[in-house]
Amino acid sequence: MEEKPKYGEPKKFDPDFKGPIQNRGCTDIVCCIFFIVAIVGYVAVGILAWTHGDPRKVIYPTDSMGLYCGQGKLEKQPLLFYFNMMKCASPMVLLEFQCPTPQVCVLSTCFCLWISILLYYSYSRILFIVYEVSLLLCACMRSIQPDCLLIAVVVSLIFIVLLRYLAGIMVWVMIVMVIAVFAYGIVHCSIKYVNLKDTPGANITLQQLGFQPDFSVYLHIRQTWLAFIIILAILEVIIIIVLIFLRNRIRIAVELMKEASRAVGYVMSSLFYPIFTFFLLTIVIAYWGVTAVFLSTSSEPVYKVFNETVCPHARETCIPEVFMHNHSRDCPRSECLFAFYGGETPYHKYLIFLQFYNVFLFFWCANFVTALGQMTLAGAFASYYWAPNKPNDMPAFPLCASLGRSLRYHTGSLAFGSLILAIVQIIRVLLEYIDHKLKGAENKFAKFLLCCLKCCFWCLEKFIKFMNRNAYIMVAIYGKNFCRSARDAFFLLMRNVIRLYFDGIHSGFSHSLFFSPGIFAFFFFSGHTDAFKGAAPSLHYYWVPILTVLVGSYLIAHGFFSVYAMCVDTLFLCFCEYLALISVFTPETGSMSINIKPSSSTPEGRKSNKILIFDPLKKIV
Repeated sequence: MEEKPKYGEPKKFDPDFKGPIQNRGCTDIVCCIFFIVAIVGYVAVGILAWTHGDPRKVIYPTDSMGLYCGQGKLEKQPLLFYFNMMKCASPMVLLEFQCPTPQVCVLSTCFCLWISILLYYSYSRILFIVYEVSLLLCACMRSIQPDCLLIAVVVSLIFIVLLRYLAGIMVWVMIVMVIAVFAYGIVHCSIKYVNLKDTPGANITLQQLGFQPDFSVYLHIRQTWLAFIIILAILEVIIIIVLIFLRNRIRIAVELMKEASRAVGYVMSSLFYPIFTFFLLTIVIAYWGVTAVFLSTSSEPVYKVFNETVCPHARETCIPEVFMHNHSRDCPRSECLFAFYGGETPYHKYLIFLQFYNVFLFFWCANFVTALGQMTLAGAFASYYWAPNKPNDMPAFPLCASLGRSLRYHTGSLAFGSLILAIVQIIRVLLEYIDHKLKGAENKFAKFLLCCLKCCFWCLEKFIKFMNRNAYIMVAIYGKNFCRSARDAFFLLMRNVIRLYFDGIHSGFSHSLFFSPGIFAFFFFSGHTDAFKGAAPSLHYYWVPILTVLVGSYLIAHGFFSVYAMCVDTLFLCFCEYLALISVFTPETGSMSINIKPSSSTPEGRKSNKILIFDPLKKIV
């Protein structure tokens, strides 16, 4: 009896196979229906929240009578004032979430100065004099110009054009530059460390210094620069060791990047697809945020009795309009003040479940949008790989055709993979919430167990993302359901585990584009460079625009090179699939082709009993 292969049987060789099949059916229909029902329920939750919610509760402060500062009768009084701030230190604040002191809306304008306000306010026949008020939230802030973000866009486009022709050179130049940057960092930190040798106070330890809100203080300590030297040296050694032992994998990655550049050149519209994904994600995030705000503000105002003397109705719920008439004799010095937002209706009792549903659907929809982009790009690049004659045998609009197939036939598969990932992510959120609640606990075992669970689910999420990505590629090519595609992708990767490439080149490009505008922004806004001192605005916290530029640059670079990442993954999986198909037909190895798609796509090539692969695999196939 013949033993079955450990990782499944490879597919039979089909000489007429030309890429993603056209005659396919709908997959994972049950999950598709379930997803549609969940979306309808999500819309219903949003409508319910928008009906009961009032975002003014979180946008505007509320006075003791439950009125909004800056709205209605108090339109010209936008700021909230506490008459006796000392009462906010009372333990009752922890029970009622409200200071037991009258609060009124005051008139003011936004100045970055200390101002004096004299307020004559009659409340229970008491005259209150308000002293100086500091408007801390009215700090003057400068707008951040987005010009620096254009650097990331321009550099990304230049990189993409150069990758089309100089992929190999650029990859190795980038690797050398990374090594050079770390080497320069070690030299720079060493110079700083030596220069601080005779500086008074520079030899104290970080432990003696303790935590300082001004981080620039740490730069005057020698131990800080010594720590930088050690960290950079360790990273430098790790990078060099990785390059030595994975040089063949890097050569494979270089060839994959070259072929990916050709593929992107044939499917140029793929570079703009991240804009569509970003637009959909913006809608998902906006819907989730608005729904969350309306859900959190859909409670009703609750008023409590606040007393300074003995009162039988203390802490009871009251109605301001009738309180003075009914309880003024029993509690002469008590007040009915706004306490918090709540409610006793069934809607308010199950509000927490609606919030949970909102968060869960947010993860599900966000993962669905990401999965749609991955499957769309995979289908477009697979049509390039399997086309015998490029671009004649490719669809006229490969990206649109792939998007149409994904939505028409595989919405259920996308929803299924997104659901699995969303479940793991919501579990991670719950673990973070439990960890936040147990921060003050002394149970070491519980903390250890929670830490292990968080680590395990983090690894599980990464593995599921990896498997989903490859499963979507197989779905885009063969049109099978999600589970079968995930199994085929897993078996295919396990049969070619020795050929797995070094998957870090495209990440390196995005990181280099991430740091380039950031370095420019640092020298521009920090004022350390004489060339920019006249042009740079005067800022108290120049790290804010620098971080904004860094985040924006990373998003832009990640958007461009995520297309390359998906292209590389698709080409590699298609290449492994081709080797599996050919190995069933002809197990010999022979001549090689510099591109990943073998020339045996032609009728003459199909008669040859040779596997055509590219040079970096010569020693390991």
